[in-house]
Amino acid sequence: MIPLRDENPTATIPYITVGLIIINCLVFFYELSLGVYQTQFFLHFGAIPHELTQMTRLYAETEASPAPLFLTPFTSMFIHGGIMHLVGNMLYLWIFGNNVEDVLGHATFLVFYLFCGLIASLAHILADMDSTVPMVGASGAIAGVLGAYFLLFPRARVITLVIIFFFIRLVRLPAVFLLGFWFLLQLLNAGTSAGNVAWFAHIGGFLTGLIIVRILLRKVYR
Repeated sequence: MIPLRDENPTATIPYITVGLIIINCLVFFYELSLGVYQTQFFLHFGAIPHELTQMTRLYAETEASPAPLFLTPFTSMFIHGGIMHLVGNMLYLWIFGNNVEDVLGHATFLVFYLFCGLIASLAHILADMDSTVPMVGASGAIAGVLGAYFLLFPRARVITLVIIFFFIRLVRLPAVFLLGFWFLLQLLNAGTSAGNVAWFAHIGGFLTGLIIVRILLRKVYR
């Protein structure tokens, strides 16, 4: 299932959502310009669990990295491993981020997004502390946005492309079903290496988004 857009208008212009999409795209274009040095860029700025648990660089070429090791969970959120990785993440951020930003406000949404991304990174690190593979991508932070949307707009309709073998159709699905199905897939794949995806980062981000929005709304509407 591929979400294309939601039927959930906003009252404000989503400056932060748009800004995050632009930043991620600019970083990706910079990655492309690096050519053969792209792998080194991932090693410098990606979050590598073994490095972060041992607080030491694994590779000689990264010892003089411009990014301090403790910042890599943050820098990794703006790096993507390919065009489909980028497009998929930015599509989800655009569809669901603007409504969450509308509710939380611009500044709070930015802090919320970054915090969810950092907790998602922590969940991935704790799940595989010996991994030497750089984790990159905004999906952990975006999972937090999905968790918030799941709680805030469960009945919102999402125009979704459903592909099941030869069955291809556009359907309007409630967000609670679409995002619930997405989260179930993360749970089912957790602990596997399917698709080389950081499943626990998605789970950690989603649950963080749920919890934080619940806390924030309790403060706002009390």
